[in-house]
Amino acid sequence: MKRDRIETAPARMWLQRNLALALLATAILATACAPPQPERISEWDASDESNVEPIDHGAWQNILDSYVDPDPQGVNVLDYAALAASSDDTAKLAGYLEYLQGIDPRDYRRLEQMAYWINLYNARTVKMVSDAYPVDTIREIHQGDVPMTGPWGDVCANVAGQDLTLDQIEHHILRPIWQDKRIHYAVNCAAYSCPQLMETAFTAANTESLLEAGARTYVNSARGVDVVDDEFIVLSSIYKWYPEDFGDNEKSVINHLTQYADGELAAFLEGFEGTIDYDYDWKLNQPQP
Repeated sequence: MKRDRIETAPARMWLQRNLALALLATAILATACAPPQPERISEWDASDESNVEPIDHGAWQNILDSYVDPDPQGVNVLDYAALAASSDDTAKLAGYLEYLQGIDPRDYRRLEQMAYWINLYNARTVKMVSDAYPVDTIREIHQGDVPMTGPWGDVCANVAGQDLTLDQIEHHILRPIWQDKRIHYAVNCAAYSCPQLMETAFTAANTESLLEAGARTYVNSARGVDVVDDEFIVLSSIYKWYPEDFGDNEKSVINHLTQYADGELAAFLEGFEGTIDYDYDWKLNQPQP
């Protein structure tokens, strides 16, 4: 019995140590996956409203024209396999991103800036996926040691001498400066449940119409609002992740959804008092076999 106790003590320590490591890893993963809070980086607040010169997004439009199409469910998907196989178009995408990073957006008016940051975010995301392809989900792409955390915290751009991550572009520039919840319908995270990757590049002239179209398209799709029955709906996890933007309670979320819902869905949501659950499909937004 004494021998048994001597042998089980190290085993017990091993179990305790590994349990602690597992709990730590879970905590790190949960923290890494939690969406950052909006925090305004004041140095990006400047603009030159007298500058009416447009930023050229033609190369990005060519990529979208060539590789974005709706799937049978009407969801815009991007053919990453075809893009990754095209040296000409991968070079075109890289050149477009180099062009954007050679611009100081603060030299332009606000309308140009918003389109600039949205297109930079989306184009950089597409390049990350095409560079790493094949992957099943963007969450496989990351530079750190914690698995399945995605690339959002990785430095991916340098603008006006400043290193930037996707998280900083979205949560420290776009969201806090413009304070427009429709930004969530514009930036695309390469996941199937994400709002559409628009087939049209954002510009100063079309940003407002694209933001509206993105909101309406998503809310009126099952990826945004899935009505299971009269007492139960499943919403995109986006509405749970960003309470600062969509309201701190489910009533505020429902009010937002009702604003963009069409016909029968709007009428259904106005009186809805049932159960709400949340879901998100992280598989890559690519054509499915």
